[in-house]
Amino acid sequence: MLEIGMKAPEFTLPDKDGNAVSLSDFTGKKVVVYFYSKDNTSGCTKQACAFADAYGTYKDQGVEIIGISKDTAASHKKFADKHELPFILLADPEHTALEAYGVWQEKTQCGKTTMGTVRTTFLIDEQGMIEKIWSKVKPDKNAAEILEYLAQ
Repeated sequence: MLEIGMKAPEFTLPDKDGNAVSLSDFTGKKVVVYFYSKDNTSGCTKQACAFADAYGTYKDQGVEIIGISKDTAASHKKFADKHELPFILLADPEHTALEAYGVWQEKTQCGKTTMGTVRTTFLIDEQGMIEKIWSKVKPDKNAAEILEYLAQ
């Protein structure tokens, strides 16, 4: 179980254009890493669009945003293009980062148990340490609550 103050697990995953992106690429910057279930679903779209709407404020503060799901790079490309998402989306179909961050978990819906992504957001500091964790995130509130935290 990851906790505040721990080193954030390193990852290297393809972005929507197939380019390899690593967490270590952002050493020296704060990074919001948010895990979500699936491109183009209602909650995930609300969350992504909220981050897109607040993106200028994040950039002004020197904070990068990375969204990660089990979707493919091609799916991310369509999602980003459709909703004009200006931040990084990473594909993790093998669940490498999802499992390293502990967000690939058993979920029960309508009496059926399956494995899936639990919507969770991590704020990684300039040294690659976990500064804050938001669990069981509300999709439309997540971007604003992180900005509120950063303003403290």
